[in-house]
Amino acid sequence: MNAPVLQQPILRDGHATLPGLFRHRVHEMGERVAMREKEFGIWKPISWNEYGRRARALGLGLVSLGLQRGDVVSILSENNKEWIYTDVGAICAGGVACGIYPTDSANQLDYIVNNSATKFLFVENEEQLDKYLAIRDRVPSLAKVVVYDMEGLRDFADPMVIPIDRLYELGAAYDKAHPEEWDKRIDAAEPEDLMILIYTSGTTGPPKGAMLSHRNVIFQMSASEYVLEVHEGDEQICFLPLCHIAERSFSVHRPLASKSIINFVESPETFAENLREVSPTIMFAVPRIWERFYSAIAIQLKDATWIGRLAYAWAIGVGRKRADHTMDGRRPPAALDLVYRFANWLVLRNVKRVLGLDRARWIVTGAAPIAPDLIRWYFALGIDMFEVYGQTENCGVATGTNPKSLKIGTVGVAAPGTEVKLSPEGEILLKGPHVFIGYLNQPDKTAETVKDGWLHTGDVGVIDNQGFVRITDRMKDIIITAGGKNITPSEIENQLKFSPYISDAVVIGDRRKFLTALIMIDHDNVAKFAQDKGVPFSNYASLCRAQEVQDLIGGEIDKVNRQFARVETIKKFRLIDTLLTAEDEELTPTMKLKRKLVNKKYAPLIDSMYKEG
Repeated sequence: MNAPVLQQPILRDGHATLPGLFRHRVHEMGERVAMREKEFGIWKPISWNEYGRRARALGLGLVSLGLQRGDVVSILSENNKEWIYTDVGAICAGGVACGIYPTDSANQLDYIVNNSATKFLFVENEEQLDKYLAIRDRVPSLAKVVVYDMEGLRDFADPMVIPIDRLYELGAAYDKAHPEEWDKRIDAAEPEDLMILIYTSGTTGPPKGAMLSHRNVIFQMSASEYVLEVHEGDEQICFLPLCHIAERSFSVHRPLASKSIINFVESPETFAENLREVSPTIMFAVPRIWERFYSAIAIQLKDATWIGRLAYAWAIGVGRKRADHTMDGRRPPAALDLVYRFANWLVLRNVKRVLGLDRARWIVTGAAPIAPDLIRWYFALGIDMFEVYGQTENCGVATGTNPKSLKIGTVGVAAPGTEVKLSPEGEILLKGPHVFIGYLNQPDKTAETVKDGWLHTGDVGVIDNQGFVRITDRMKDIIITAGGKNITPSEIENQLKFSPYISDAVVIGDRRKFLTALIMIDHDNVAKFAQDKGVPFSNYASLCRAQEVQDLIGGEIDKVNRQFARVETIKKFRLIDTLLTAEDEELTPTMKLKRKLVNKKYAPLIDSMYKEG
């Protein structure tokens, strides 16, 4: 069952390209707030007019330096206002914007710059500039490197490198001499033009540059509203990497479509504090973030008074009863609703305030599987959580749950204009105006991925008679045991990650006699457990080796095992005793363990679990 197809041509507020929509939005919104960034402890508002001025000066600055239509402009930076000025300014000037993860190494930067033939590179600061300097002789396509933050570079001089303030000056001068050029460039954009490059995380080889057009993005602006209803003035927080299609859609494209307000976190370390300060009305995050929030509350409860724990247990129980009605599309009985209001006033609102979600109208999870029990917990708090499904190659959202179409354990129904079906092998296939142009310089990979207009997602799932889609696993991740039993590891892994003590898990067992697991512990929560229990440890590795910690994780695995058939239970486990960060090759930029790499890198550890089995 598919949603109705959107009418052609694809327009947003009368515009078929992002530059046209951006110009319209700046004229319409004027001095109203477009974004905020914290400076010296104060949230500083930035108007749409300022957004427009900066993007224009930056784009025309690039034109003055020789930017031609189709030239690639790459950005190597954490999230900030300059990232978005560069993104939108370059696109309006006719360039193609490409984000690079700030955690990428110099060698990874080398690959992307050369693969994309990047002409202009923007870097955040001295740390990111050093990556360019390490490979400067290997990137001949570059014409100029622009630095956002010159702290520590006051005495640095290099003809290839300029500060962003100098680029703004060049743009203003060019604008004065050619006042018609900005509008001319914007009007030249066509819906089918390449607009952005999104490099995949490269879990199965070198990253591939997914090419997305104006048509892809404009279509998604309207199609995603079926799931993500955003109002003018809604407050949202920008913290996930902008190079990822999910955050790019939510924090760049969605505000252009809906006139919501972006708030940039100061740094990953201040995320929780900034979230409480902003208290967004809408929020998108990956499951790992939602799992951390749940874990934080679960750990705090252990230190609460017995009265506090009793009050929470009662209040969340009331919330669950009310959520059962809400999630089934039924109106809660008046008496239950009244009791919930009291429970919310007494307990639950304080929990939401601690999380920074006390104003949230809805929250959305996507980009990875999530445990259904976690979604139910947020509903019990009184926060509507919806799940979306999609990928870079379809420019974001393909299916989603929403208040009118909600079935926990599924990723919802097709968004408007999206067709969804299953291949004979059970692979999920997508079709619609959001399907990407293809992979840059890789026609063979493109042909493997898009066949007869259908995007082959690589995900296995089922579609019920109401059109609800349930993802069971990645095709390449399905485990076939030595006994011939097919196992979908993601379901087991999701339940393991629901534990406040487990950060991530990889289930092993393909062509093996039984299932085992590699576990990455939640450092903060397990360290607190060890301190509370008087368990001695000197570093992360010794924490993982402590017998009390081994027993703790074993107990969490036993709880999960009780939910599955015997053949699906974890018989043995090992802890990854290295504290991994986004810089480590084992993790994707969105902090997911790479199954294939983990299997290879930790092969001896895995084999040790089967020597006696």
